[in-house]
Amino acid sequence: MTRDGDRAEGSPLGPGVGLGGELEQIAEQLVLLARVQERLHDLYEAALSRDVDLPAVLRLIVTTAMDLVGARYGALGVLDQEGTGLADFIEAGLTDQQLADITGVPFPQGRGLLGRLIHDPAPLRVDSIAAHPDSAGFPPGHPPMHTLLGVAIHIRGQIYGDLYVADRLDGNPFTTHDETVILALAGAAGLAIDDARMFRQIRDEAEQFQRLLVPRLSDLSPFQAAAAYRPAPAPGLLGGDWYDALRVSDDTCVAVIGDVLGHDVRAAAAMSQTRHMLRALLYDRGTSPSDVLARLDRALQAITDTPVTTACLARLEPAAPGSNAWTLRWSSAGHCSPLLITPGGDARYLAVEPDLPLGVDTTTARRDHTHQVPAGSTLILFTDGLIEYPRQSLDTGLERLRVLATRYADLPLHRLVHALTEHHPSDGHDDMAVLALRTPPHATPS
Repeated sequence: MTRDGDRAEGSPLGPGVGLGGELEQIAEQLVLLARVQERLHDLYEAALSRDVDLPAVLRLIVTTAMDLVGARYGALGVLDQEGTGLADFIEAGLTDQQLADITGVPFPQGRGLLGRLIHDPAPLRVDSIAAHPDSAGFPPGHPPMHTLLGVAIHIRGQIYGDLYVADRLDGNPFTTHDETVILALAGAAGLAIDDARMFRQIRDEAEQFQRLLVPRLSDLSPFQAAAAYRPAPAPGLLGGDWYDALRVSDDTCVAVIGDVLGHDVRAAAAMSQTRHMLRALLYDRGTSPSDVLARLDRALQAITDTPVTTACLARLEPAAPGSNAWTLRWSSAGHCSPLLITPGGDARYLAVEPDLPLGVDTTTARRDHTHQVPAGSTLILFTDGLIEYPRQSLDTGLERLRVLATRYADLPLHRLVHALTEHHPSDGHDDMAVLALRTPPHATPS
């Protein structure tokens, strides 16, 4: 049987470590490995999250590296397209004063120890930065650093950037174990960054496609009109929100907003098909909103496979001669009630019991509703993505939107609709659309 001293001398944990110490170090390493695995899982989950973008993922990689090896500072340098310099440099661990001291200092230019890792992707562990022959010093205002550990991050066989940590909190140099941990993190980071970039690309392409489907509002004079659309933030999640507005005579304007059930290509295609079909029907000047929606419903069910759709169709026309008001006629196919803001800033919903959505039952009659609208009033049509919030009643969301609209009522229309989508009371996970119409200051157009 081997004596304890001999066992300790040959221990992989180093000479002079007895059995008890060896077991303690093994236990500590198991705990650390479990912590590493947990942090790598958190990192990957962040890359998949709809709420975390690429810059946030990059910063999370840096702070995770610092935490795993107990480093005071950390940084991630993203290579430029040529792979010879840095296009971005994310730092962590600096105090506010230190950050202020280096404000305006350009990114590192790929010289010194950072440049060595750019040109030679092998892991770099330095016990004394100042004594290293490749050291180029620090820019003015930068805090001094003494030890360094750097590894390259690869994505699909190409170097994406370099991950650095500096100065362990305990004052010791970085170890081979630290190097192994940071290498493992760099491998997971490459996957996370790749997924985050892919999701951002999918999201951007989906958003561009979605925006191509919604119309640019034409000149509706004497009415003013503005619209805002905000896609769902989840990558590739297409929406079915849509709107349109057009003038059907010199003094009459029609507007519609709707939402096709679903968040996929089929919903987006159905939205476009429904909008164009409705636009053709709207040019029949004598048709009431309820009749237009009924005809649209029959046409959709007869010649398309469109999912269930909600819509609110409104028509603004002059009231009786001599009255400084406008007549609003509208019909709702399962959609949110219009919000009316009068010139004095009062905002209230024109609440009615909505009819069935489109695509449910074409035999059920649809109704028109009428309201006298003062000159200079603003009518707001919107989709439910603007107000829905889990564990919050719909009435609460509607009231918060009404208060918000009152606050911004005096803004020009384009700023009003963007304020509503920017400060919306919903959870922001659904796409949202807002369409606003403002009646002329006088009922008889000039």
